Amino acid sequence: MLDAFSRAVVSADSKTACIGGDEISALKGFIAEGNKRLDAVNAVASNASCIVSDSIAGMICENTGLIQAGGNCYPNRRMAACLRDGEIVLRYITYALLAGDASVLEDRCLNGLKETYAALGVPTTSTARAVGIMKACAVAHITGTNSEAQAGAKFKKNETAQGDCSALAAEAASYFDRAVAAIS
Repeated sequence: MLDAFSRAVVSADSKTACIGGDEISALKGFIAEGNKRLDAVNAVASNASCIVSDSIAGMICENTGLIQAGGNCYPNRRMAACLRDGEIVLRYITYALLAGDASVLEDRCLNGLKETYAALGVPTTSTARAVGIMKACAVAHITGTNSEAQAGAKFKKNETAQGDCSALAAEAASYFDRAVAAIS
């Protein structure tokens, strides 16, 4: 796994040069946005259980056959495996968001996931849809646009750093998009 600092070192080393102008500027930006990044990770991680369960529930609402006898979320052990897999994907996305680098997500979570799901008979379209719903939920928590109307009794508004979090939301969204692409 590479973080922003390790990536700058590897990049400079591959050019056999010292870390200079562009790398230093990028690292300064990474540090300046550090509290926002931590707040974004906290917003997703502290709501992970709700994000995953709501996403799986949303996927099932769109395809109720998944919980019928013979469906991929039936019986309870398959539903538990689905929830577990959703939590794993979300956890690695938070790692990538914290580091500012997708290598940990790619290497430890997504590499070979499609083939594993194909071998197990897991419907990738439903899985990709659940990840898409997770993306919408996580972005809403990062940007602070989640609302009581959307969450109902589970509503929890995190205190976040002041300022524009759209770049972090877009970065997080890109990690979810990577997961969907790896599954599809």
